[in-house]
Amino acid sequence: MARMRSFLRSGVREPAPEHSMDPRADEDSPYRPTVIDNALYLDGHRIGTPASLADAFDSLKKTPGSMAWIGLYRPKDWELAKLAEEFGLHELALEDAIVGHQRPKADRYGEMLFVVLRAATYLDDVEEVAFGEVHVFVGANFVITVRHAESPDLSAVRRRMESDPDLLRQGPQAVLYAILDAVVDGYAPVVAGLQKDIEEIEVQVFGGDPSVSRRVYELSGEVIEFQRATSPLLPMIDGFIAGASKYGVNQELQSYLRDVADHAITVSERVAGFRQLLQNILVINSTMVAQEQTRASYAQSEEVKKISAWAAILFAPTLVGTIYGMNFDHMPETHWVAGYPFALVLMAAVCLVLYLVFKRRDWL
Repeated sequence: MARMRSFLRSGVREPAPEHSMDPRADEDSPYRPTVIDNALYLDGHRIGTPASLADAFDSLKKTPGSMAWIGLYRPKDWELAKLAEEFGLHELALEDAIVGHQRPKADRYGEMLFVVLRAATYLDDVEEVAFGEVHVFVGANFVITVRHAESPDLSAVRRRMESDPDLLRQGPQAVLYAILDAVVDGYAPVVAGLQKDIEEIEVQVFGGDPSVSRRVYELSGEVIEFQRATSPLLPMIDGFIAGASKYGVNQELQSYLRDVADHAITVSERVAGFRQLLQNILVINSTMVAQEQTRASYAQSEEVKKISAWAAILFAPTLVGTIYGMNFDHMPETHWVAGYPFALVLMAAVCLVLYLVFKRRDWL
């Protein structure tokens, strides 16, 4: 924590190496407070709303057995640094929370647990999946949540917990469970939305829509991103359950965690199925496009054959007429009485022969 203390004294914090990757580094929103909710709980009931982070820490020390639950939205670096100083947050976890854009994970630093979750929301108007991120610091008597997007809506989680004192009485681990449950439950509408998109794509593919390849590509990217958000949850929850007895998680809460794990498995399987289905659709579409190109090439070659056949038929009279149109004195046919009819019959006969030959070869 030496770096945190140095920051608080000097007012300048050395940026994390990955800070340049943070798209919100220069983003400043004066219209929304960074502290969304700051509450103190005792025996499953809310007993106070400290006016500041410092007040929350002081109240927590003065009230044995209490728990602080602090919700932050895109906090400033100095606010996180102050929390790190007061609650003993590990600096590596703190840097992850400041930068954001982390993969879902659970890291334990002594008695403190740091969890990163990625929420997802399906946007019906644009038929896209929007991803959010929440970082959760879980200590013996506190929970600190840091959000970098509008989702997930943790106010709904807080209302649920406050309406169930028995569950809230179980402490920070119960709050973590409720956040996990909310994030995983939020995946269900996304799965339904992706399923609908895939069904629409199938109709486009078999309907011969030429623009479907781009949509398949874009949806595949969303499914891959969704899979990255969901696949780490299963080993994460299994780890929570495996370490339940060590960290005092009771059987009831373990049962709740298993239920969340079941939902996560269902989502993970559906997402894996979507990814495979989109790959199959892309292969089918490529095959159909190739077949259509082959049919177009065949149709074009047939047209070329017809044109060539008629060109040959029409060229025959021209050839005969050209021969007999040459101005030579010694051409016996030019002095025949039947020369003109003979030339016409010859031209017709050549044309007829060529027509029959091309017709038999299916050129006409």
